[in-house]
Parts: sequence; C-alpha cells; structure tokens
Amino acid sequence: MLAKGLKVGEAAPLVDVSDADGRAHTIGAPGVGGRSTLLMFVSPTCPVCKTLLPVLKSSRRDERDWLEIILASDGEGALHTEFRREHSLDPFPYVISSALGMAYQINRLPYAVLLDERGVLLTRGIINSREHLESLFEAKKLGVASLQEYLEVRHRAA
Repeated sequence: MLAKGLKVGEAAPLVDVSDADGRAHTIGAPGVGGRSTLLMFVSPTCPVCKTLLPVLKSSRRDERDWLEIILASDGEGALHTEFRREHSLDPFPYVISSALGMAYQINRLPYAVLLDERGVLLTRGIINSREHLESLFEAKKLGVASLQEYLEVRHRAA
C-alpha cells in the first residue's frame, strides 16, 4: 500500500460512471446487495494486468457472496472492446473513465481499491500477483488496512 493518496477508513469519493455495456454505477456508494466492491484498475497494454485476469475471474466466482469486482481503465474505447472480447471479460462491469482514475489517485497499474459495503475505503495497493490480491481480502477479514499493519500490531502486542 502506498502512503500517499486516499486514506483508509474514509468514505470513498463518489463517481458516476457507465460501464462498457451502458449500465450506470456510482462508484463509492454503498455496495449492491450489501457487498464490498473491488475496483481493479487495468490496461489492455499492461502485461501484468493480463496475467491477473484468471485470478480475477476465480475471485469473482469464489468471493461472489461478499464482493463485486469492477474493472476500470481509461483510454481509447476500441482497444478496450478487443481486450474484453479477447479475454472473455463480459461478466465484469468494465468502466472506461479517466475521471475515476483521477478521483482514486491511480498512477500505476495494476492497482486495486477495496471498498466495504458502505463505500468506505478498506485497503488499496499495487497488485502484481494472486498473493497481492488475496492480501487485500485477508486485510478485510482481519479488519486492518494491510497485512503489514496486522503484523505490526501483532508484533507490538507480543
């Protein structure tokens, strides 16, 4: 997790967007059905992003009871259309919005932001592997901003 940017524990910025299928979303609002929201910022030209797609697909299936995953990016629409088709990403809401990336202060990819069911920022960070993504889920379950924070608290208590 990077030290600068949005603060964990604060209400996430509200950003109205439409996904590639024309469905409206208010990012940062309470989650649909009381679920948390994972914003996963990706790019069709990012090789690491592409390697994470199978992980995101399995997470979408395995964590569906408590989590909605929204893919987000910016740039030219045709490139995203091909990316979605090539990687079978139609089940995911896919948002193309530079305003969303600016509101959430995204400057590196792949990057994830986990919001709780109320729209509060739980944790965020660069995601380069399955372990990085799963650490966000574990941080939520443990009630901490990051696994590093959890280890620091445990170390102090010992």
